[in-house]
Amino acid sequence: MPVVRCDSLRTGRLVMRRWQDGDREPFAALNADPHTMRFFPGTLDRAASDAMIDRLEERFEAQGFGLWALELAHTGQFIGFTGLNPMPDDVPGAGGMEVGWRLARTAWHHGYATEAARAALDVAFGSLGMAEIYSMTAVLNEPSQAVMRRLGLTEFARWDHPRIPEGSPLRPSVTYRLTRDNG
Repeated sequence: MPVVRCDSLRTGRLVMRRWQDGDREPFAALNADPHTMRFFPGTLDRAASDAMIDRLEERFEAQGFGLWALELAHTGQFIGFTGLNPMPDDVPGAGGMEVGWRLARTAWHHGYATEAARAALDVAFGSLGMAEIYSMTAVLNEPSQAVMRRLGLTEFARWDHPRIPEGSPLRPSVTYRLTRDNG
């Protein structure tokens, strides 16, 4: 089956596109911010952040879509990422596709995550023909769960994340799901 390419999308206020070298510095700053990364096991240094961009670009090459760099349409300012990514093998929804996002603090509370994730869902259920989409986070991450609910996803499973140490408040996790028929 040929790869369906979706290198960029545009919404009313946002551009979702492939990663560029100019994204590396602001993405590293986002990943180094302890407040932005408070629902993740830790911050990322510049090398780990750059390696993540490299992996995301490799995934675009292989599957034709992925986690798009996100920028404000009217200024071109990089604000994070939103898109589609394979679910890990050891979590509820394994083998499926996740809609996910990570935005810089300055981009919070503007509806950007919801707007961009809706565009990603349109691609998933439209041109990619997927039957269902998942999203997962720490139970403590109420802001992301609120976005999931706004998108129409419903709770699918609660579980302990196998790659987060026992006793960590981030270990209890939740997966949400949306099917094409319900989207």
